[in-house]
Amino acid sequence: MKQKTNIKITLTNFEKQKLRIYKVKITDIKNFAVDELAVMLDTSFERAREIYALAEFQSIPSVGIKFAEDLIFLGYYSISELKGNTGAHLLEAFELKKGYVTDPCVEDQFRLTVYYGNTNDNTKNWWNFTEERKQYRLKNGYPLNRPKTAWHETQDYKHLNKE
Repeated sequence: MKQKTNIKITLTNFEKQKLRIYKVKITDIKNFAVDELAVMLDTSFERAREIYALAEFQSIPSVGIKFAEDLIFLGYYSISELKGNTGAHLLEAFELKKGYVTDPCVEDQFRLTVYYGNTNDNTKNWWNFTEERKQYRLKNGYPLNRPKTAWHETQDYKHLNKE
């Protein structure tokens, strides 16, 4: 499968300028070490790590900027950190941290990222994991401490739909 070219990262004008000076495309960011990015962009290690993670996660098929941000929200900054995890565990941690239940396809997306982290197989998309999720949840259900509020009942979602 071809390298993704639609990687999106919100960069400051200064960061964009630095990338231009070094002739680095956004799709090439993941080819640099985080400390190299920090020096190149004249930024903190934490910011360089975030930029790297956003680029690397979006190299996974069907992963966009919002889901890359969700992985960072959970504390992950590289695909290798996902190895040995499970999509179910990531979903459960995500919902607890967010405080609401997400759409079921979010778990499919987590399953895809873990699969990709373990195999580096870029031939699958999130919907290839729907049946696996359904079978798992039929057998195991959800944890008792799962939030009760659904994503579409949150203030953020209601606010977005009023605009």
